[in-house]
Amino acid sequence: MPESVRWGPDNPHPLSQLRTELVWDGKYDEYGNRRPVDIAGSAMPMQKIETVDMPRSEALASGQTTLGELKTTRQDDFRNMLIWGDNKLVMASLLKDFRGKIDLIYIDPPFDVGADFTMQVPVGDSTEIIEKNPSLIELVAYNDTWGKYTDSYLHMIYERLVLMRELLSDAGSIYVHCDWHVGFFLRSVMDELFGKDNFLNEIVWYYYNKMHDVRKSIFPRAHDTIIAYAKSKQAGNKFNLQKEKRDEPVVQLVRKKVNGKMVNARDEAGNVLYRTTDEKTVDDVWRIPMIQPADKTQNTGFVTQKNEKILERIIEASSNEGDLVADIFCGSGTTGAVAERLGRRWIMCDLGRFAIHTSRKRLIDLQRKLQAEGQPYRAFDVYNLGRYERQWWQRERLQGFDRDHRRVVLGFYRADPLPNPSAWLHGRKGGAFVYVDSIDSLLTRDEVRAVAKAAREAGGREVHCLAWEFEMDLRMVCQEIEASEEVRIRLITIPREIMEKNRTTPPPFFEVAVLEAEPVIKKVSGKKKVDIKLNKFIPSLAEVPSKELAALKERAVKDGFDFIDFWAVDFNWQEEKPFEHQWQDYRTRKDRSLKTTSDAFFDGYPSKGVYKACIKVVDIFGCDTSTVVEVNYD
Repeated sequence: MPESVRWGPDNPHPLSQLRTELVWDGKYDEYGNRRPVDIAGSAMPMQKIETVDMPRSEALASGQTTLGELKTTRQDDFRNMLIWGDNKLVMASLLKDFRGKIDLIYIDPPFDVGADFTMQVPVGDSTEIIEKNPSLIELVAYNDTWGKYTDSYLHMIYERLVLMRELLSDAGSIYVHCDWHVGFFLRSVMDELFGKDNFLNEIVWYYYNKMHDVRKSIFPRAHDTIIAYAKSKQAGNKFNLQKEKRDEPVVQLVRKKVNGKMVNARDEAGNVLYRTTDEKTVDDVWRIPMIQPADKTQNTGFVTQKNEKILERIIEASSNEGDLVADIFCGSGTTGAVAERLGRRWIMCDLGRFAIHTSRKRLIDLQRKLQAEGQPYRAFDVYNLGRYERQWWQRERLQGFDRDHRRVVLGFYRADPLPNPSAWLHGRKGGAFVYVDSIDSLLTRDEVRAVAKAAREAGGREVHCLAWEFEMDLRMVCQEIEASEEVRIRLITIPREIMEKNRTTPPPFFEVAVLEAEPVIKKVSGKKKVDIKLNKFIPSLAEVPSKELAALKERAVKDGFDFIDFWAVDFNWQEEKPFEHQWQDYRTRKDRSLKTTSDAFFDGYPSKGVYKACIKVVDIFGCDTSTVVEVNYD
């Protein structure tokens, strides 16, 4: 037996020399080295898919065709950014242009393991409500966040905080919204990343109007916590003291400085002076109500939406007009809406389609409101990572081979690979052939025609075309191809969820939505005006709970327009250019009506000719589909 080790002053035990540190699974590798955050490998180009400047677009559509005639209050120093994608990849991509340039970051990340994010969404013109599941990509992200409970949450938030610190300017600050679930862990992580000396505040948001469950044997919980840190000591130069009105007057001693010390002020008789005021310096307990369902001014129906007054206080305190504000868990877009109203520039990001859609509607409303009031506003662009995200997945997970991509897709689709696949037929599912489009391609009509012909020649009567993206009017073209080739064609979207690391269970595959429209040309005062009429819409129902799917399928075919939440037109759409919002209509929680024919009276074409109009429809679940129609403007 070896002699036991004797620990003591001359040979201290390793545990006796450890410093205080929060450790989680994934913080260190197998050799005890700190795992670096892969910034370079995660950076990728972002695709601009939409441009939104409704006051200017509406002015142009109404015939104000020269810049001199345009009377908008738009500021042209910056185009705000609304980005759909994984915020880690988004921030890594932003570093190239925005490292050290963001003045303020606010985030409200998920902090409740087991939370139910099913949403209630209105459908049609009435007050009818149906359930919306979180998108599968959101569920994947949520499961990644909480898969190993606190360990995986801390790993997720640590990597993102590292990137946020890189994006912050030296005078910048960050506010992280949390509650009792993870607040104490976040303090430790942020102490480590930003330094204890850069801690600013632990703010208590007291929502005094919350309904309490008195059946629980605890004091009712009625507050969240917001933790604030500075990037460096320079952040103090940007802090603006805030005042607030109090419902009840506050009695305060009147004090003054004498010989460098604060003393009580007195009158001529020697009596201590008091003053009564209804205004008080804002402290670290914020008495701000929660948004109630009946609140028609703010409530977007988004589950985690926060009161605008919280963001007003943060943005006014820790930024100045023209500063750049970011929120990479943007949800319903409260940060961007408040930043826009207060004259700040903004960048927002979220993984959920519904979040991006809700934010877009909210900010379009705000653009119009600010223009009507003569207040400045900025245009914004919508981005996503698109095929670059898929290329990253192919490079990192599939060793770069497209055949492996097809193998993975066929496996998740539960289709059998053909022993001798051709260029157009890759597998079989039941009696149907299956074609899997390339990872960075757009499925075109020429491809579908070739696939249908190959299926017919092989004796098939049905073919499933699986793709990431589709040519805009492809569904209508398929009807002609089906008739000529006598083969039924199903267009099926490959779900982003198959890119999840270690995924084994297949996510659902859904057919693309059906959208049909036509131009309406009429003469007004002797001049041709163009509008667009919606003829047909059938949603894909990708995010409908399974218990409601059967009933809603029938309704979606019969009353498809009830599922439209928003639609927009780019009357002069050009391939390879972002969609430009030139007209749109959408439902709000107060007004459920929706036009099915635009009323733009568009006459902004430069000359006679054949133009393309693109129509984009977003359904009540946040999923969008587009089609293109030709406009004969002769």
